[in-house]
Amino acid sequence: MTTTLAGRRSAGPTEALPAPLHTRRSRFGWLAYLVLIFFALIYIYPFLIQIGTSFKTEPDATGSPLNPIPGTWTLEAFRQLGQADFPRWFFNSVFVTFFVTIGRVFLDSLAGYALARLHFRGRTAISGALIAVMAVPGVVLLIPKYLVLVQLHMYNTYWALIVPLLSDAAGVFIMRQFFVNIPVEVEEAARIDGASIFKTFWSVVLPMARPAVITLTILSFQASWNELPHYIVAAQDPKLNTLTKGVATLASGSLGSGNQFPLKMAAALLMTIPVAVVFFVFQRYFVRGRAPGPSRADGPAPRAAVRRRPGRTGRCAVSPRRPARACRAARPAPRSDQRGGRRAARGRRPW
Repeated sequence: MTTTLAGRRSAGPTEALPAPLHTRRSRFGWLAYLVLIFFALIYIYPFLIQIGTSFKTEPDATGSPLNPIPGTWTLEAFRQLGQADFPRWFFNSVFVTFFVTIGRVFLDSLAGYALARLHFRGRTAISGALIAVMAVPGVVLLIPKYLVLVQLHMYNTYWALIVPLLSDAAGVFIMRQFFVNIPVEVEEAARIDGASIFKTFWSVVLPMARPAVITLTILSFQASWNELPHYIVAAQDPKLNTLTKGVATLASGSLGSGNQFPLKMAAALLMTIPVAVVFFVFQRYFVRGRAPGPSRADGPAPRAAVRRRPGRTGRCAVSPRRPARACRAARPAPRSDQRGGRRAARGRRPW
């Protein structure tokens, strides 16, 4: 150990310096990335098999089912789907999903706002029952749904596919939790201006809940697009088959003998594309909407939350060493107050 002229100590030849901290962190970072890449490949590989198998011939798919690269590229599976009832299934899925998504977003938003803001007898009991309904498996409700649809003469119609899915307990719970975190002062200001309850909900509160609405839209679209048990119970007419029900018939071998791997994978691939497009387009809104309360990106930040840069006239930075009251004390008076003080000193009134 030696000492320099500046008074600093330098390591001698016999003393080893410890390894830099950032080097060890980088090693752990690379290890974490390798683990994440490994698990990502595990989740992505079945999807790659689905894409590759849809372009294979049936002997190639039977001989090498786990190889995602086709030996011979062909579109025969997609031609068979075009000759079957696949366009009809796609139209039914789009039609039902469109109306179910719009109705569920609207009704769940109304119910969530009522449970969050309106005061009526039994509101707490309804909120508790809502959480209890979320714990009930959907399979238990299939037979009651069938009996109700038969009694209302809605069986084997589009109404039977749409109406029972127009409301969802999870959607009501999501909207209620978001509306609770919106400041009440915003609604009070709208009521002072003469807005009704529905006008306040539609024009003031619902635009502020845009992240939650987009989240509910994505979840409703995915749930109705991938729904199968309810469609099986609600209709038996082949003209009312949706994509999920039609692909299930393909899996049972209704279009011929053999394993039909390319045909099934091509149908599943076409069925997956709309959901994937909707999710990737609205992904940032979906992630933002999962956080409770309104997002900061929906409007300007409040003045108290803005950090001003020090060093300019009339601006002060709040820090643990400099509390807010010190900034208020150091802030210069407005120009109107300065003028009023000069006028008062001259013997005139401030106004």
